[in-house]
Amino acid sequence: MSQILNLEDVRVVRDGKTILGPLSLAISEAQRWVIVGPNGAGKTTLFQLAATNIHPTSGTIDVLESRIGRTDVFELRPRIGLMTTNLVTSIPEDELVIDLVMSSAYAIVGRWNENYDLWDESRAMSLITTMGVRDLKDRLFGTLSEGEKKRVLIARALMPNPELLLLDEPAAGLDLAGREDLLKRLDTLAADPLSPATLIVTHHLEEIPHGTTHALLLSGGLAISSGEIETVLTSENLSLAYGIGISVINEGGRYFARAL
Repeated sequence: MSQILNLEDVRVVRDGKTILGPLSLAISEAQRWVIVGPNGAGKTTLFQLAATNIHPTSGTIDVLESRIGRTDVFELRPRIGLMTTNLVTSIPEDELVIDLVMSSAYAIVGRWNENYDLWDESRAMSLITTMGVRDLKDRLFGTLSEGEKKRVLIARALMPNPELLLLDEPAAGLDLAGREDLLKRLDTLAADPLSPATLIVTHHLEEIPHGTTHALLLSGGLAISSGEIETVLTSENLSLAYGIGISVINEGGRYFARAL
Protein backbone atom coordinates (compact mmCIF):
# COMPACT_ATOMS: atom_id res chain seq x y z
CA MET A 1 0.00 0.00 0.00
CA SER A 2 1.66 3.22 -1.18
CA GLN A 3 1.94 6.31 0.99
CA ILE A 4 -0.11 9.32 -0.07
CA LEU A 5 1.14 11.75 2.57
CA ASN A 6 4.22 11.39 4.74
CA LEU A 7 5.50 13.89 7.32
CA GLU A 8 8.80 13.34 9.12
CA ASP A 9 9.63 15.50 12.16
CA VAL A 10 7.76 18.45 10.66
CA ARG A 11 7.78 21.73 12.53
CA VAL A 12 6.13 25.04 11.61
CA VAL A 13 7.38 28.18 13.36
CA ARG A 14 5.76 31.61 13.11
CA ASP A 15 7.16 34.74 14.81
CA GLY A 16 9.52 32.59 16.81
CA LYS A 17 6.73 30.35 18.13
CA THR A 18 6.24 26.72 17.17
CA ILE A 19 2.60 26.33 16.10
CA LEU A 20 2.92 22.74 14.88
CA GLY A 21 5.27 19.92 15.66
CA PRO A 22 7.48 18.18 15.80
CA LEU A 23 5.02 15.90 14.02
CA SER A 24 5.34 12.69 12.02
CA LEU A 25 2.39 11.22 10.13
CA ALA A 26 1.90 8.68 7.35
CA ILE A 27 -1.32 8.32 5.34
CA SER A 28 -1.69 5.45 2.88
CA GLU A 29 -4.07 4.92 -0.01
CA ALA A 30 -7.59 3.75 0.91
CA GLN A 31 -7.30 5.25 4.39
CA ARG A 32 -9.83 7.83 5.64
CA TRP A 33 -8.36 10.19 8.22
CA VAL A 34 -9.82 12.87 10.46
CA ILE A 35 -7.94 15.57 12.37
CA VAL A 36 -9.54 16.78 15.59
CA GLY A 37 -8.45 18.98 18.47
CA PRO A 38 -9.18 22.27 20.24
CA ASN A 39 -8.77 25.71 18.71
CA GLY A 40 -5.12 26.52 18.13
CA ALA A 41 -4.14 22.86 18.06
CA GLY A 42 -2.52 23.13 14.60
CA LYS A 43 -5.28 21.53 12.52
CA THR A 44 -5.43 24.30 9.91
CA THR A 45 -1.64 24.46 9.66
CA LEU A 46 -1.44 20.73 8.99
CA PHE A 47 -4.23 21.03 6.43
CA GLN A 48 -2.31 23.79 4.61
CA LEU A 49 0.84 21.66 4.62
CA ALA A 50 -1.03 18.72 3.08
CA ALA A 51 -2.50 21.04 0.44
CA THR A 52 1.05 22.24 -0.43
CA ASN A 53 0.01 25.82 0.35
CA ILE A 54 2.78 26.29 2.92
CA HIS A 55 6.16 24.69 3.59
CA PRO A 56 7.44 23.46 6.96
CA THR A 57 10.12 25.34 8.86
CA SER A 58 11.93 22.05 9.34
CA GLY A 59 11.37 18.39 8.61
CA THR A 60 10.21 16.79 5.36
CA ILE A 61 6.87 16.29 3.63
CA ASP A 62 6.18 13.91 0.77
CA VAL A 63 2.83 14.39 -0.96
CA LEU A 64 1.94 11.71 -3.52
CA GLU A 65 5.57 10.53 -3.28
CA SER A 66 6.91 13.99 -4.22
CA ARG A 67 9.16 15.86 -1.78
CA ILE A 68 7.81 19.33 -1.05
CA GLY A 69 10.55 21.86 -1.76
CA ARG A 70 11.99 19.72 -4.55
CA THR A 71 8.97 19.51 -6.85
CA ASP A 72 6.70 21.89 -8.75
CA VAL A 73 3.62 22.17 -6.53
CA PHE A 74 1.60 23.58 -9.44
CA GLU A 75 1.97 20.22 -11.18
CA LEU A 76 1.16 18.39 -7.95
CA ARG A 77 -1.95 20.32 -6.90
CA PRO A 78 -4.26 19.03 -9.69
CA ARG A 79 -3.80 15.56 -8.12
CA ILE A 80 -5.16 16.88 -4.79
CA GLY A 81 -8.88 17.47 -4.28
CA LEU A 82 -9.37 20.47 -1.99
CA MET A 83 -12.61 21.60 -0.33
CA THR A 84 -12.35 24.71 1.82
CA THR A 85 -14.77 27.56 2.38
CA ASN A 86 -11.87 29.98 1.78
CA LEU A 87 -12.39 29.22 -1.91
CA VAL A 88 -15.81 30.91 -1.86
CA THR A 89 -14.39 34.45 -1.87
CA SER A 90 -12.57 33.79 -5.17
CA ILE A 91 -15.59 32.41 -7.04
CA PRO A 92 -17.10 34.88 -9.59
CA GLU A 93 -20.62 36.02 -8.72
CA ASP A 94 -21.99 34.82 -12.06
CA GLU A 95 -20.42 31.34 -11.90
CA LEU A 96 -22.86 28.51 -12.58
CA VAL A 97 -22.72 25.38 -10.43
CA ILE A 98 -21.90 23.08 -13.35
CA ASP A 99 -19.12 25.41 -14.55
CA LEU A 100 -17.62 25.68 -11.07
CA VAL A 101 -17.36 21.91 -10.85
CA MET A 102 -15.97 21.43 -14.37
CA SER A 103 -13.35 24.19 -14.07
CA SER A 104 -11.67 22.14 -11.33
CA ALA A 105 -10.34 19.90 -14.11
CA TYR A 106 -8.05 22.82 -15.03
CA ALA A 107 -7.37 23.74 -11.38
CA ILE A 108 -8.91 27.19 -11.93
CA VAL A 109 -11.86 29.15 -10.61
CA GLY A 110 -14.04 30.91 -13.17
CA ARG A 111 -14.84 29.35 -16.53
CA TRP A 112 -13.34 31.21 -19.47
CA ASN A 113 -12.06 29.76 -22.78
CA GLU A 114 -11.18 26.21 -21.69
CA ASN A 115 -12.28 23.32 -23.87
CA TYR A 116 -14.44 20.77 -22.07
CA ASP A 117 -15.45 17.52 -23.73
CA LEU A 118 -18.34 15.16 -23.16
CA TRP A 119 -16.34 13.22 -20.55
CA ASP A 120 -15.86 16.39 -18.47
CA GLU A 121 -19.56 17.22 -18.61
CA SER A 122 -20.56 13.64 -17.84
CA ARG A 123 -18.23 13.40 -14.85
CA ALA A 124 -19.39 16.75 -13.47
CA MET A 125 -23.03 15.69 -13.78
CA SER A 126 -22.28 12.37 -12.09
CA LEU A 127 -20.57 14.09 -9.16
CA ILE A 128 -23.28 16.68 -8.53
CA THR A 129 -25.81 13.85 -8.73
CA THR A 130 -23.86 11.87 -6.13
CA MET A 131 -23.75 14.93 -3.88
CA GLY A 132 -27.49 15.57 -4.32
CA VAL A 133 -27.25 18.91 -6.15
CA ARG A 134 -28.00 17.88 -9.74
CA ASP A 135 -31.11 20.08 -9.86
CA LEU A 136 -28.91 23.10 -9.07
CA LYS A 137 -26.55 22.71 -12.03
CA ASP A 138 -27.74 25.91 -13.76
CA ARG A 139 -28.02 27.98 -10.57
CA LEU A 140 -25.56 30.71 -9.66
CA PHE A 141 -23.27 29.39 -6.93
CA GLY A 142 -23.72 32.55 -4.86
CA THR A 143 -27.48 31.94 -4.53
CA LEU A 144 -27.09 28.54 -2.85
CA SER A 145 -27.57 27.73 0.82
CA GLU A 146 -24.57 26.82 2.97
CA GLY A 147 -25.35 23.12 2.75
CA GLU A 148 -25.73 23.28 -1.03
CA LYS A 149 -22.45 25.16 -1.38
CA LYS A 150 -20.61 22.55 0.69
CA ARG A 151 -21.89 19.72 -1.50
CA VAL A 152 -21.00 21.57 -4.71
CA LEU A 153 -17.48 22.27 -3.42
CA ILE A 154 -16.98 18.58 -2.57
CA ALA A 155 -18.12 17.64 -6.08
CA ARG A 156 -15.62 20.17 -7.42
CA ALA A 157 -12.84 18.68 -5.29
CA LEU A 158 -13.58 15.24 -6.76
CA MET A 159 -13.75 16.44 -10.38
CA PRO A 160 -10.06 15.89 -11.29
CA ASN A 161 -10.20 12.33 -9.89
CA PRO A 162 -7.68 13.19 -7.14
CA GLU A 163 -5.41 10.78 -5.31
CA LEU A 164 -5.77 12.76 -2.08
CA LEU A 165 -9.00 14.46 -0.94
CA LEU A 166 -8.75 17.23 1.68
CA LEU A 167 -11.98 18.45 3.32
CA ASP A 168 -11.90 21.41 5.71
CA GLU A 169 -14.85 21.22 8.11
CA PRO A 170 -17.32 20.02 5.45
CA ALA A 171 -20.29 19.88 7.86
CA ALA A 172 -19.61 23.15 9.72
CA GLY A 173 -22.51 25.58 9.77
CA LEU A 174 -25.10 23.07 8.58
CA ASP A 175 -28.37 22.38 10.36
CA LEU A 176 -29.10 18.88 11.64
CA ALA A 177 -30.81 17.67 8.47
CA GLY A 178 -28.12 19.14 6.23
CA ARG A 179 -25.34 17.65 8.32
CA GLU A 180 -26.82 14.15 8.34
CA ASP A 181 -27.52 14.23 4.60
CA LEU A 182 -23.92 15.27 3.88
CA LEU A 183 -22.48 12.66 6.24
CA LYS A 184 -24.47 9.91 4.51
CA ARG A 185 -22.98 10.98 1.19
CA LEU A 186 -19.49 11.03 2.68
CA ASP A 187 -20.17 7.56 4.13
CA THR A 188 -20.95 6.32 0.61
CA LEU A 189 -17.79 7.93 -0.72
CA ALA A 190 -15.67 6.35 2.01
CA ALA A 191 -17.10 2.90 1.25
CA ASP A 192 -16.06 3.12 -2.42
CA PRO A 193 -12.71 1.33 -2.85
CA LEU A 194 -11.95 3.62 -5.81
CA SER A 195 -12.28 6.77 -3.71
CA PRO A 196 -9.10 8.68 -2.89
CA ALA A 197 -7.37 8.74 0.47
CA THR A 198 -9.20 11.33 2.56
CA LEU A 199 -8.16 13.81 5.22
CA ILE A 200 -10.94 15.71 7.01
CA VAL A 201 -10.54 18.51 9.55
CA THR A 202 -13.38 19.02 12.03
CA HIS A 203 -14.02 20.55 15.45
CA HIS A 204 -16.83 18.16 16.33
CA LEU A 205 -16.80 14.38 16.70
CA GLU A 206 -20.45 14.29 15.59
CA GLU A 207 -19.33 15.47 12.13
CA ILE A 208 -16.99 12.52 11.50
CA PRO A 209 -18.30 10.24 8.70
CA HIS A 210 -18.99 6.62 9.57
CA GLY A 211 -16.35 5.24 7.18
CA THR A 212 -13.42 7.09 8.78
CA THR A 213 -10.61 4.63 9.53
CA HIS A 214 -7.91 6.71 11.26
CA ALA A 215 -7.65 9.80 13.44
CA LEU A 216 -5.06 12.32 14.56
CA LEU A 217 -5.74 14.15 17.81
CA LEU A 218 -3.80 17.41 18.15
CA SER A 219 -3.35 19.78 21.07
CA GLY A 220 -0.92 22.68 21.30
CA GLY A 221 0.62 21.70 17.96
CA LEU A 222 1.51 18.20 19.16
CA ALA A 223 -0.02 14.80 18.51
CA ILE A 224 -1.83 13.45 21.56
CA SER A 225 -2.67 10.25 19.72
CA SER A 226 -2.61 8.96 16.14
CA GLY A 227 -3.73 5.72 14.51
CA GLU A 228 -6.86 3.66 14.07
CA ILE A 229 -9.82 5.81 15.01
CA GLU A 230 -11.19 3.64 17.82
CA THR A 231 -7.86 3.79 19.65
CA VAL A 232 -7.52 7.57 19.26
CA LEU A 233 -10.99 8.93 20.01
CA THR A 234 -11.27 7.78 23.61
CA SER A 235 -12.50 9.60 26.68
CA GLU A 236 -9.00 9.61 28.15
CA ASN A 237 -7.35 11.07 25.04
CA LEU A 238 -10.00 13.74 24.47
CA SER A 239 -9.89 14.76 28.13
CA LEU A 240 -6.12 15.18 27.89
CA ALA A 241 -6.33 17.18 24.65
CA TYR A 242 -9.02 19.59 25.83
CA GLY A 243 -7.98 19.85 29.46
CA ILE A 244 -11.43 18.91 30.81
CA GLY A 245 -13.23 15.67 31.54
CA ILE A 246 -14.89 14.40 28.35
CA SER A 247 -17.00 11.32 27.79
CA VAL A 248 -16.83 9.81 24.29
CA ILE A 249 -19.48 7.44 22.99
CA ASN A 250 -19.31 5.35 19.81
CA GLU A 251 -22.75 4.35 18.53
CA GLY A 252 -22.78 2.34 15.32
CA GLY A 253 -19.56 3.89 14.08
CA ARG A 254 -20.59 7.48 14.90
CA TYR A 255 -18.83 9.37 17.68
CA PHE A 256 -20.39 11.72 20.24
CA ALA A 257 -18.73 13.68 23.03
CA ARG A 258 -19.86 15.63 26.07
CA ALA A 259 -18.14 17.29 28.99
CA LEU A 260 -18.40 15.50 32.31
